[in-house]
Amino acid sequence: MMLSSALLVAFAIDALWGEPKARWHPVVWMGQYLSFTGTRCAPLVAHNTARAHGREFARGMWFWCLGALVCVLFAVGVQKLAAELPSWAAIALLAVTLKPLFAWRMLVQEVQAVEAALNQSLAAGRERLARLCSRDVSQLNDAQARETALETLAENLNDSLVAPMFWFVLLGLPGAALYRFANTADAMWGYRGERSGRDWTWAGKFAARADDVLSWLPARITAALLVACAGGISFQNLRREAHKTPSPNSGWPMAAVALALGVHLNKHAVYSLNTQGQKAQTQHVVAAIKLCRSAVMVCVVLCFALLSLLGL
Repeated sequence: MMLSSALLVAFAIDALWGEPKARWHPVVWMGQYLSFTGTRCAPLVAHNTARAHGREFARGMWFWCLGALVCVLFAVGVQKLAAELPSWAAIALLAVTLKPLFAWRMLVQEVQAVEAALNQSLAAGRERLARLCSRDVSQLNDAQARETALETLAENLNDSLVAPMFWFVLLGLPGAALYRFANTADAMWGYRGERSGRDWTWAGKFAARADDVLSWLPARITAALLVACAGGISFQNLRREAHKTPSPNSGWPMAAVALALGVHLNKHAVYSLNTQGQKAQTQHVVAAIKLCRSAVMVCVVLCFALLSLLGL
């Protein structure tokens, strides 16, 4: 019962204290590794030859696999060490190691901070929103800024919570560590074209596809959790809206939130979800957080129940 107990303790740690300091945060370490190795696989200038593309892809895949292996081996070592400790110490060790691999409290606080800033001024809202997402927010109006915050909340409900928990239930701590590395790599490398002065079209392709594979089922589970907590959403409507996004995964939780709240979510020239919905307002942000909190509670209960049934 160590894993199931560690799961509950990890959520208690998140609720009480949130994220550990950056110098002790495994995801920060992952980011530092990816930043360092990214300069060695992504070129400063885009190349147009198949040979150069193949070399960039191979380097990106190699550095991704090396980083993933280190993360998994570290998690395996922690889990083996826990098996040798008294139950209370094992649960504490697993919980402290698991907690940084998901982030719920911080996600909610960041979305709430965007809403609070928008209530002060549009400029303040844009500035705060820029900390939450990677897109250009300089031209967004109030409604568009709230739409972006809602999209980020929905997408990260999967990426930052449901998916790590899914892989934790399936493969233990190594599974959660592998997913967190893959998702971090996608966030930093998974771009088409230029970002931060480097071309990621081929260097980041493996990272993007790996995250797509690992997120495929969790994204649909996230949507199902949101639908179950909201009630009354047609699966046909959900699937239709989800397929409007270029991502095979992020559209599912975003479509669920858009349909549940009756709100329009739009990313200029990329997708437009629930076009008949209202413009995003303060009450939609409040309702979205409430809906996602309900989905989180259901997710935690289900994960605990599954681990308990398996005797883990």
